[in-house]
Amino acid sequence: MPSTNESDRTVVLGERELAIGFRLVGLANVIEVSPASAAREFQRAMADPTVSLLIASESIRPKLSETQRLQAEGSLRPLVVFVPSPTGEYEVESLSALAKRVLGVSLAVPK
Repeated sequence: MPSTNESDRTVVLGERELAIGFRLVGLANVIEVSPASAAREFQRAMADPTVSLLIASESIRPKLSETQRLQAEGSLRPLVVFVPSPTGEYEVESLSALAKRVLGVSLAVPK
């Protein structure tokens, strides 16, 4: 059963196409961002103590400052996950890099 606890929210930041997709699957906290508003909305979501998961379009990453990118990479609450944007090129974080970042565990197989 999904959590209805207001202190455990998922927020999605992305362009219109991504926002529509997440709204269609039932997420309510979806914010459409433009290139000009991306960094500001990202910072607002990161500062909100009720946000536990922040899903952001990969297209937002280049709009963030170096400090914001480092904050996203090191954050566990909220956990920040960048997802491919509906259009354009993107960079995907590997499963082993995600495990290392979130869990502090290396999935690399010793040789």
